[in-house]
Amino acid sequence: MEPAVLGGKLASGLIGPLVKKLFAQDGPGAGLVDGPVRLSALVSFRGEKRTLGEKEVRVLAGRLVARAVASPGERPFPPDEETAVTDALTGRLLALGDLDMDDVQAVRLGSRDLARLLHRHAPPPDGLSADATAFLDSATQWACLHILEFFTRRSTFVARTLVEQVRAQRELIAKTDELIARIPRPDALDLAFERRYLPYVADHHNHITIYGIDLRDSPDRWPLEVAYLSLEAAEAEDTARGGGEHPPLTPGRMPAEEALAAGSRVLLRGDAGSGKTTLVQWLAVTAARDGHRVPCVLPLRTLIRTGPLPAPADFLKAVSCPLTPPEGWADRVLTAGRGLVLVDGLDEIPAADRNRTRDWLRSLLTAYPGNDWLLTSRPTAVRPDWLAEEGFRELTLAPMRRPEVATFVHRWHAAARAPEYEGPLLDSLRTKRDLARLATNPLMCGLICALHRDRRGYLPTGRKELYDAALTMLLARRDRERGMGAEPGEEAQLELLQRLAYALVLSGRTEMDADTAEGIVERCLPAVGPAAGQGDAATVLRSLLLRSGLLRRPAEGVVDFVHRTFQDYLGARYAVAEGHLDVLVSHADDTQWEDVVRMAVAHARPRERAALLRQLLDRDTPRLTLLALACLEHATALDPAVRAAVESRAASLVPPRSTEGARALAEAGPLVLELLPGPEGLTPETAHAVAVTASLLADEEPEGALAVLRRFREHPDLRVRRQLVGTWGRFDTRTYAAEVLDHLDRTDLVLACRDAEELEALARMRPWQHLQLSGAHTGEDILAALPDPGTVTELRLRRNPALTDLAALSALTSLRELELIECPAATGLHHLSALPLNRLVLDCGGDPTGLRGLEHWTSLRSLDLYLSGADVLADLPELPHVTRLRVFGTGSVEDLRALAARMPGLRSVLLGLRRDRRPSDFPYASLFPQAEVKVVSP
Repeated sequence: MEPAVLGGKLASGLIGPLVKKLFAQDGPGAGLVDGPVRLSALVSFRGEKRTLGEKEVRVLAGRLVARAVASPGERPFPPDEETAVTDALTGRLLALGDLDMDDVQAVRLGSRDLARLLHRHAPPPDGLSADATAFLDSATQWACLHILEFFTRRSTFVARTLVEQVRAQRELIAKTDELIARIPRPDALDLAFERRYLPYVADHHNHITIYGIDLRDSPDRWPLEVAYLSLEAAEAEDTARGGGEHPPLTPGRMPAEEALAAGSRVLLRGDAGSGKTTLVQWLAVTAARDGHRVPCVLPLRTLIRTGPLPAPADFLKAVSCPLTPPEGWADRVLTAGRGLVLVDGLDEIPAADRNRTRDWLRSLLTAYPGNDWLLTSRPTAVRPDWLAEEGFRELTLAPMRRPEVATFVHRWHAAARAPEYEGPLLDSLRTKRDLARLATNPLMCGLICALHRDRRGYLPTGRKELYDAALTMLLARRDRERGMGAEPGEEAQLELLQRLAYALVLSGRTEMDADTAEGIVERCLPAVGPAAGQGDAATVLRSLLLRSGLLRRPAEGVVDFVHRTFQDYLGARYAVAEGHLDVLVSHADDTQWEDVVRMAVAHARPRERAALLRQLLDRDTPRLTLLALACLEHATALDPAVRAAVESRAASLVPPRSTEGARALAEAGPLVLELLPGPEGLTPETAHAVAVTASLLADEEPEGALAVLRRFREHPDLRVRRQLVGTWGRFDTRTYAAEVLDHLDRTDLVLACRDAEELEALARMRPWQHLQLSGAHTGEDILAALPDPGTVTELRLRRNPALTDLAALSALTSLRELELIECPAATGLHHLSALPLNRLVLDCGGDPTGLRGLEHWTSLRSLDLYLSGADVLADLPELPHVTRLRVFGTGSVEDLRALAARMPGLRSVLLGLRRDRRPSDFPYASLFPQAEVKVVSP
């Protein structure tokens, strides 16, 4: 029973006297002398001088229950529970004396919550029915409502309420004054300085330096927008095991620039060149431009060199900022919580200084809470949770994915004013798998772009030079130019790394135990001598992990290379140095050794190259012949006879000259994509075979296959263009539509869309005149996918159970050919009579009665009918304008004779009849005396 319903049964005249009896008489005033008066002191049935006992409370409760039961209407609970309900209500009223609150607090609490408190403090009712329990709860709440009403009428209540309000206001004013004191408003000097400082930060950090590139006429500084793009940061455990070259986006990732939005303290880890410093610059520039936070960039390698780590007052001086702030400015900024402190390069300071750096950070965090802090480091510089106690959240920069690489390449070439090199480089990144594996961070992408431009677009012929430049930059020059030095030396690092790489290549793995790696380093140390630096094998290995940029620790106790291509390159370097060419040839048919063999040719001396290539040819398989051909780009000096033998043997394979040759060539695997020529200089037949080869390899290497097909998108030959259209389903729908299909000459091409995703991509392309749409699409769906419905001249609709009313197609005002096959629910052919249709292909299993409206189609010249069991030819009207007829199915001789009478203008007839309905000696040609008749059995 709801309290409002119960209130209708109980008059206030009963409740009021009851409530008044429960409480002691109040005195005048606000009750300030002895402090707040608790309910236990107000009730008259608690304490030594109680005037109302439990017996009297029970009597009052009984009256309330009896009055509710005796009132008109339905009885609220069974008669035999009246005593139990009275006892329970008595217990709840008596619980008032146990509540530790005063009357003002009770009124603020409200009747519902006060009733709940009484319910919790009173003994639980025993054995009550659901109706009785509901009545008890309602009666308690109704009584509490009157109790609170009684409190508000007491003489002390209003006065005490006012006192409580004054106390609350006084506390609020005190807290506000304290807050104002803690956050002082910057004075005019601070504001004037920040108007100069923020633009300085935005300009100073809006450029990046490209280290380690020996290029003519190349600037070493670029606008920040060129190098920065939104990378992803993930929780440390999300990237602990790498995830491949381009790991998919996971729910735990976020744009890196939003790292501080999720928490005010972040430790960001990232491999060498992953973009940590660039991100720091970006955050500083954006904060300076927004003006909401005051950024301060603190490169640790600079701070350590200048002596003791600085206090806030010396931050700007320590980083050589030419501006002088007002006295106490940094302290006021950090005290107010307005600072964005960006501490870059924890890995770039000696290990002995890192604990001192942590103590310095802790003191700053304690003294200035409330600011935003970002600390960057390479992954293995400090242990996990190094700053967890200080509330730092650990994130890791993820490798760039292919769309991000493409964005970087575009921005780089736009800034370098070299757009003519952008397209060829993107093609190389798609077709050259080892090159693509390098391009996973901004540093390597910038290096590749610069080298490609410097060599005027001929980067694929000098891939060894790319690796050499990358290794030089990562192992020595980058740290030296950043003022860090390099121990061990470059040659010593190469010797150690290539032995580790070769051990991995031999084992067929990409990871090894840290103990195994340490053992390899230990055996190598005597050979490299002092060049390895000071320390034992563990120290040297740790230095390689921190400084080389090539080796990393993806998990505790595990070591691997940051890119498989570096492992293969260095492993091949060691194999050649040790004369292990026979080992390479014995594994050449293993695809995992493919890149190792190619890099071995790059490292080998001319006689070694010749011997290696001859052994590949002696194996006499198409794949190893093609591998030898791919190795030629790395053989800068080679016996001309060997080169001619390789090219002669491969000439029968590349380029393919027929569809059969294309299929055989594709069996050699993705290696083929790098060798496919064209389209320049190819015959139409060869160009078509090349396109077929690339299409067949799309499942194994979609990026490389797409790069080949892109080159043929402007080819004029119809067979080539049809191959490009027909292979759409092998690629990413949107990408292929944008990069290939939308560039094709549409003449005589029919574009087939097989699902909703392809239909959506159709809407983004230039209009197509000839379309074939399969799948469940309504007429409205079809129209929405057509950029310009008025340009469609041919429409084939197949296997479409969702198409019902054909009226929507009346918007195709240029439609000349319509095909409806397996569209069982399609009706309303008469809606299309105004269209200039001259050919209709119709599956008559759907709406046979729709044939009767064809007499209005005066432009109709060609009619194809597929009869699915039912003889519907009798429904055809007079069609004197039709000159070409094709009928497939079960039409009888009588139906065909009647059909000939309705189409006197026929000149060509094709009858595809079932054998069991076709008399062998019947003269079908006599049915159509004015037409050329052909009879076939489907």
